This record gives sequence, structure tokens and C-alpha cells, in this order.
Amino acid sequence: MHRSRSADSIFKVARAVGFSVLKRLVRLCVCLLPFATGAVAANADTNAAFATKAEQAYMIEASTGTVLLAKNENQTFSPASLAKLMTLDLVFDALSRNQITLDTEYPVSEYAWRTGGAPSRTATMFAALKSNVRVEDLVKGIAIQGANDSCIILAEGMSGSEPAFAAAMTRRAKTLGMERSVFGNSTGLPDGKSKTTALDMVTLAAELQKSYPNLYPYFAQPDFEWNKIFQRNRNPLLGFGMGVDGLAIGFAEGEGYSIVASVERDGRRLLMALGGIASDKERTEEAKRVLEWGLTAFESRQIFADAEIIGQASVYGGTSRSVDLVAKTPVSVYIPINNPERLSARIVYRWPLMAPVEAGHEIGTLRISAGGRLLREVPLYTKENVAVGSLSSRAVDALMELGETLLFSWLWDKPEPT
Repeated sequence: MHRSRSADSIFKVARAVGFSVLKRLVRLCVCLLPFATGAVAANADTNAAFATKAEQAYMIEASTGTVLLAKNENQTFSPASLAKLMTLDLVFDALSRNQITLDTEYPVSEYAWRTGGAPSRTATMFAALKSNVRVEDLVKGIAIQGANDSCIILAEGMSGSEPAFAAAMTRRAKTLGMERSVFGNSTGLPDGKSKTTALDMVTLAAELQKSYPNLYPYFAQPDFEWNKIFQRNRNPLLGFGMGVDGLAIGFAEGEGYSIVASVERDGRRLLMALGGIASDKERTEEAKRVLEWGLTAFESRQIFADAEIIGQASVYGGTSRSVDLVAKTPVSVYIPINNPERLSARIVYRWPLMAPVEAGHEIGTLRISAGGRLLREVPLYTKENVAVGSLSSRAVDALMELGETLLFSWLWDKPEPT
């Protein structure tokens, strides 16, 4: 029985002097491949010293997925009003599938009115009891005002009940890769079971920004009026001229203040989530500081050009012993302008890879790291076809595969020295 193994290519990258690639294949064969790159200034150690007051933090550059900041990014906390982003994701998804339209109307139930409307004394759009409200107005109520009544009206209208909608929220989260998130209601009001992470919230922010370009602009609208009540956008960062265009703020008793923000400036978009901040004022100041640092302290560096061969994967039973691996687009990463950290990367794929192999098949991942932190992952694809080899070559490969499997089984099962 074969064990699944990862084959690694380890790349040591020093931007100040260039970088080279050290490849370690499954057979433990090593070869050194030199590359030349431009120099990067190495001045004061400003980036390494950066720290945030948030208890949980995660920030990426959107086009490459480069992780710029990570602190307790997998630590769970109550989403509070950040849960409304998942409510909107379900609504946006239904709109994109033409399951509902912006003109669809839903009734305001007594539960929605009492729990999230005027009597609740929480964030509300002041929807009138027993009235009907268009989906577009409900979306504005959430995106601009964080309205709880809007969330419940949509939840009941789309799923029949808020608990059913909350279950759909959790399922959707898992589909998006938000493995640690659970949603107990559509609003984020305290329920004792809702939880999320900074990483999961950035994953959700990326989905909203990328997948719904026609709906995303609702987050940046400055104000909204309903029932003759005028309210400004609750996002405190919109008025600072930074390029912020979303997304949500939250507060949970005993856990502090949180924010999910998106900013675009000079062709660069950052997505950020912060949690566990001590006060409303500190949340605004810290969010501004972190975003400004992310916008000014990093620069893009291309590591691999379009269609450049990144590495190879071993092939068994084929006309060739290996297949070249490429990315579908140029591979770039954002690195600190001052004192760039040494980059390392590796190719990981499932072993053994058996012929026939088709060109364009996703076979593994390029994982780029710095200082032990994963910066980004890039899918890798086979560059060419590898046909099934002759009977004799397949027999030789079968013996080699058996030997390597036995070797890895022995290495895998061998106890660590004490």
C-alpha cells in the first residue's frame, strides 16, 4: 500500500543579492539552479519591528494573496456585526444566480422588527412592521448601516427562518474555506456559538470584493435614508481619503472591537481583519496605521515569469521520468522595501505521479515563505503530456517506486531520536 508523500523543491531567495533554487526531489536528489534578480535596498529594520495592538490580525495584498501581516490569525473570536458580511455574501450569491433580484420584496415580520428594528435599540434601518422592503434597500441597510432588521428580513425571506439561514451561512463558510467559522444568526447578535477568525474574515472579504464587482460598491456609499431617517455609513475609515471602500465593524462584550477593511490605492488592494482592540477610537487609529503601513512598506517582486518552468515532478511508468511544472500567470510576491526577509519556497505534490499525465493538469502547489511564515500559495500545472512508456520502462519504474516506497515507509515509521 502506497503512502502519500510530498515532494519539495526548496528555494532560497535573498533579494539584496539575487536568489538561487535548491531542489530536493522525492529521491533526495539535489541540484542547484542559479537565478539573477535586481537588488533591493536594505535600510533600517522598520518592517520587522512592526507590531499591531490588535489581538488578532491578518492582512493580504489581494492580487497575489501575499500575507503582509499575521497575528493569531486562526484564533477564534465572536464575529459580532462582522457576521453581516456572510449574510451579504449569501444574498449576493443568490442575486448572481438570478434566484432573487434587487426588486424582490420581503415582508417585515414582528420578530425582525422587535429583534433588529426600532424596538431593539440596535443598529437598524427602521423598517416598518408588516411593510415590504426591496432587496436592494435591505442590502443598503446592511452594507451602509449594519442594520440588524435588514439581516433578519433577508434571512426569513430567503430561507424561511433565521436559523435555517444561519445554517446556510455556516455551510457557505466551509465552501469558501472558512474552516473555523460558525454562524448562529444573520446579525452577529450574541448567541454563544458564533465564531470566526481574522483569516476567515479576510477570505470572506476577498470573495465579496472579487466575485461581486457590481454589488461591492454598496459598501462605500456614504449614507442611506429610510423612513425619512438619514444615517451615515458606519465605517469610520471611509472619510479619510485613504482609498478605503469597505467593509464592516463589530463589537463583542469581553472581546473588544473588530474591523474588516479593504483599501485600494495606486493599483494595489489590501484586505485586512483586526480583532480584540480595546476601544472604538483605538480601532480606527490602528486600522489606519496598519493599512498605511501595508500600502507603503512593501513592493512587488516577480519571482517567475509567465510560462517559466518552476520545477519538475517525478513521473512513473511514462515516456519521461519527469514533467515540467508551470504557473498559469507570472508569480509575484510583495516583500518589505526595507530589510527584505530571506524568501524560501517549495513545490509540494502528491507522490507517486503515474503516467499518463495530461498537460494543464493541476498537480501541486508552490508555497512561498519568509521567516517561517507562509506568504502565498500558487497552483502548479503540468506543462506537457507524458504518455505511458514501454513495458520494460514501466517495469524499471515499478521497481524504483517500490524501493522508494519502502524507504519512505521506513523513514516515516522510524521513531525520532530522544
